[in-house]
Amino acid sequence: MRWCRYHHDGTVAFGLLDGQNVDEVDGSPFDGYIVTGVRRRLADIRLLTPCLPPTFYCAGLNYKAHIEWGERRRNIRIPIPDRPDIGYRAQSALTAPDSPIVIPARSSGDVHYEGELVAVIGRPARRVTQDEALDYVLGYTIGNDVSERTWAAQDRTLWRAKNSDTFKPMGPWIQTGLDPTNLDVIVKVNDSIVSEFNTSAMIFGVAEYISTISEYITLRPGDVVWTGTDNATDRIAPGDVVEISVAGIGTLRNPVVGEPGCPPTNDRRMTDHD
Repeated sequence: MRWCRYHHDGTVAFGLLDGQNVDEVDGSPFDGYIVTGVRRRLADIRLLTPCLPPTFYCAGLNYKAHIEWGERRRNIRIPIPDRPDIGYRAQSALTAPDSPIVIPARSSGDVHYEGELVAVIGRPARRVTQDEALDYVLGYTIGNDVSERTWAAQDRTLWRAKNSDTFKPMGPWIQTGLDPTNLDVIVKVNDSIVSEFNTSAMIFGVAEYISTISEYITLRPGDVVWTGTDNATDRIAPGDVVEISVAGIGTLRNPVVGEPGCPPTNDRRMTDHD
């Protein structure tokens, strides 16, 4: 099943995708639903983020190649985590498919994409084992953990580096029935592939993150767990279009714009050693 959340004619609703059509439901995938019988064309609705998470969890460093890139870039040693490194993001940073990523006026311009697989929790989870953990997942969607690298170095809590408005595109929908341990992820900027990886390279898998969180905090329906990115990342700038595709789900697409006064488009892309 593919669940979406959308806006049409002044109304926000959940729906089930069937090809290029959406069947409206009364209710939600988290609280129970009935299919209303109203069918709309996908082209006639505006997709929203597929859920509004009560709590927004994120993996810290979760891919070895990304850690190694960070070491080269910052010329420091970054230890590989020995347990899941769990953080939070702001719900207010979420933005929908095809909505713009807005680079703030005060940004240094060192703003990067980060393509990620996102797990969406389907029912309450408290102290679940790794073997049980995936049974609590409704499905999976795609996230872009947009990051302002200069601010990340300045702010211990990453409050603006990761959570500025529009810095968390998520969508386009939730796909059920996937195996999260072996999914190909492709990131494109302006139709050029800039990163490719497989979720099998995660240091800690989705099940381990869910089990670890649930040992201390009850996961609620609609909570999301972003699982980290791999490889080097690079700058995005006004005028760019970022597309993140995950096998079995689809593509999350967002254009990049800038507030007045933000750094202009810079044709120079960063290297591993910048």
